[in-house]
Amino acid sequence: LNLKTVAEAIKMHESTVSRVTSNKYMLTPRGLFELKYFFTVSISAVAGGDSHSAEAVRHKIRALILQESPEAVLSDDDIVDMLKKGGVDLARRTVAKYREAMNIASSVQRRREKRALAKVAGF
Repeated sequence: LNLKTVAEAIKMHESTVSRVTSNKYMLTPRGLFELKYFFTVSISAVAGGDSHSAEAVRHKIRALILQESPEAVLSDDDIVDMLKKGGVDLARRTVAKYREAMNIASSVQRRREKRALAKVAGF
């Protein structure tokens, strides 16, 4: 769901819907969320397929990083390639922005951390 869809449905401007949903919260069984959380930016798909929500793409990025091994740490470019194979068209800079927003270190830092943990586990 995006702001444009809601704005068209209620015949108002997108900026009006944005202002109305600002600083408003909803308590759900999964926690307290700002209404803006439910209006995600859509990410275009490869070859004109269905678009993806930004939140779903962030989840995919996190999952890819959690699965990497110390010997095969993924760079942002590697993540872009893997997402494209999964049908998500995203720029490397956007992957970096999402990764940083989720407090996930760069590939160089992750490689150092994972190798250090592997050495400690080996003793």
